[in-house]
Amino acid sequence: MSAIGEVQGAVVSEPAPRATRPFSAFEWMVALRYLRARRQTGFVSVIAGFSFAGIMLGVATLIVVMSVMNGFRHDLLQKIIGINGHIFVQAVGKPISDYNDLVTRVAKVPGVTIVLPMIEGAAGVSSQFNQSGALVRGVRGSDLARLPGISGHIEQGTIANFDTSGGVAIGARMAQQLSLQVGDRISILIAKGDQTPFGVAPRIKAYPVVAIFKVGMSEFDSTFVYMPLHEAQAFFNRDGEASVVEAFVSNPDDTAPIDAKIQAAAGRPVIVTDWRERNKTFFDALNVERNVMFIILTLIVLVAALNIISGLTMLVKDKGADIAILRTIGATRWAIMRIFLINGAFIGVVGTSAGVLLGLLVSFNLEHIRNALNRFFGMDLFPAQLYFLSKLPSEVRISNVVEVVVLALSLSLLATFYPSWQAAKLDPVEALRYG
Repeated sequence: MSAIGEVQGAVVSEPAPRATRPFSAFEWMVALRYLRARRQTGFVSVIAGFSFAGIMLGVATLIVVMSVMNGFRHDLLQKIIGINGHIFVQAVGKPISDYNDLVTRVAKVPGVTIVLPMIEGAAGVSSQFNQSGALVRGVRGSDLARLPGISGHIEQGTIANFDTSGGVAIGARMAQQLSLQVGDRISILIAKGDQTPFGVAPRIKAYPVVAIFKVGMSEFDSTFVYMPLHEAQAFFNRDGEASVVEAFVSNPDDTAPIDAKIQAAAGRPVIVTDWRERNKTFFDALNVERNVMFIILTLIVLVAALNIISGLTMLVKDKGADIAILRTIGATRWAIMRIFLINGAFIGVVGTSAGVLLGLLVSFNLEHIRNALNRFFGMDLFPAQLYFLSKLPSEVRISNVVEVVVLALSLSLLATFYPSWQAAKLDPVEALRYG
């Protein structure tokens, strides 16, 4: 009896088994073992593979699309404000005949870098081969050379001595449409010309092409014609006047404080607008499109996350007996839950990481990929006449990449909670009885 008591005492005094540390090597070993394809769980592994591929493609697509939208907006902004100016001063009541004094006063405003007077009018242009519409701008030669959108973008000819050349500068796409080169003559037609006894007669005059520029935005390259300011004043019957005074500023993203200062410095009634007001509808549409695309493409990641739920749920059903055995040898509910959390999280993290690498690789080489696809299929996948720009832009922003990564990881982790909780709640007795 004493021996039996000693044995019982020894049994009673034996320490209870301790639970494994959270996310221990044992839990990782079991979780990763469940991800491997076996004959019994092959279909589950196939679903896991599809979940991985879905998250990878969703993340990569989001990064590429966000980069293209950012690059598209940035390039459009640079083209538009590089050739159009940032702030526009227009007359109220009487024409701007004192434009030289107005330019001097506006140029003294802090933050203003370039100020130029301009004559602007719509016209028809033609050659012996074709005809088109145009926006004719009269500027001084010294101002034309300082325009960010023109300076450094002359493909043929020169704008040196532009004021005395008696010619015009046209965009590369217009030159292509009209089959013109430097030295050829372009005819410019306006409806309001000379006053005759029979009414106002159209005015047409031919000018030699002295320069051809390429801004890189198809709308500008096919529309703009620059001529000397004094010639434009005579051609449009605006002697001694300017239709608008344009100002470039050092910080185009913050023009509001300078608007008020220019209004005060003008010394006469004027209307002051900036590039945001003139292009508000266009850039608002771009922002709406960007947000909608982000929401739509997020659905790809969401579908992949739902695949994680279905895959883990099937894995829990398939591993019911294994879970019961783990419980009987000392694994806690929380340990079982962590094992399946590791399963789903592993798919999400690896899929997200692969998606980020793929997205960055495509984003940084997008133009090369487009050119390769164009050569392979023999077609233009990004026509400039439809998308304004001559190449496919891409601008990767770290903030966008972080947003996509956080979104993908959050959805992936949320998708693992329900099946993991179901695995933790599994009754070992019932699992072994019916397994």
